Amino acid sequence: MTKFIFNSLSLVLLATGVAMAQDKIPLETKLPDPLFVGTPVPINIPNLEPKLKKFPTFEVPVGTVNLAKGKKVTASDSDPVVGTLDLVADGDKAGDEGSWVELSQGKQWVQIDLENDANIYAVVVWHYHSQERAYRDVVVQVSDDPKFEKDVTTIYDNSAAGKNQPYVESYFGKLMDAKGVKGRYVRLYSNGNTTNKMNHYIEVEVFGKPAA
Repeated sequence: MTKFIFNSLSLVLLATGVAMAQDKIPLETKLPDPLFVGTPVPINIPNLEPKLKKFPTFEVPVGTVNLAKGKKVTASDSDPVVGTLDLVADGDKAGDEGSWVELSQGKQWVQIDLENDANIYAVVVWHYHSQERAYRDVVVQVSDDPKFEKDVTTIYDNSAAGKNQPYVESYFGKLMDAKGVKGRYVRLYSNGNTTNKMNHYIEVEVFGKPAA
């Protein structure tokens, strides 16, 4: 009898484990076509991450979707130098002119309002991929406060005070693990790049599920 109970319990645990394993699936996103134009400017930033050879494998819960597409975008620079803020979440990841927004020099941010609280598992950002460059002081935060004055969670930070390494832009974008953090607003900072002092965004995807 004891042996039977043990085996039954083992089967239950095994079945539960299989179900849990099936609750996650690989994150998938449609990548833009590679585009390289102009003469690259030397990237003089130490401790760069190795260049990606493919889009990273990353698992998210079943039902996870891009919550950012079509949502309202605001920014510290309300009058972009090039383009319009809606380009940040319009689904177009192409690297050619007309697909990106350019903000003024210095530290700037863009912010996406997901409209409702969500559990966020990953953020993928394309700053500018038609030329190899690294953007400075890239920080990504999540909050329920639209002013980001309280209850702020940082999911990525490659500034001097952060724990992440700077990276070279490519058509793979940059996938950032958000670890299921709950929030409504996603804010992304940068402070110029290794080619010029301006700030650019092609597309931002926020993968998550509506919070229960």
